Amino acid sequence: MSTSEPAPPEVPGQISFEDFRKVDIRVGTIVEALPFPQARKPAFRLVIDFGPEIGLKRSSAQITVHYTLETLVGRQVAAVVNFPPRQIGPVMSDVLTLGFPDAEGEVVLLQPGHGVPDGGRLF
Repeated sequence: MSTSEPAPPEVPGQISFEDFRKVDIRVGTIVEALPFPQARKPAFRLVIDFGPEIGLKRSSAQITVHYTLETLVGRQVAAVVNFPPRQIGPVMSDVLTLGFPDAEGEVVLLQPGHGVPDGGRLF
């Protein structure tokens, strides 16, 4: 009788550093957080300031479990700023705000551990 071990999770293929650099991930500060009742899943509409080089960008984020509108304003977050804009219901999203799933699959925002200048690029 043999015991079988579960298969390891599939890991995506390797990419080059040049491929990584194509994804422009920047830090910005949420300056406005609004309800988004038209979203299919609970979400907020965000306006994020990425500093003078990039400026203000909009995002939609399904982050209603761990965050309130009041706790989001002033929070720094990371986002992909070089994807094409995407229509999400009646809202145009300019950037993809980044997070990790918690144990239940709910989004926890990715943010720096210390305050950094808005617009800084991840490296």
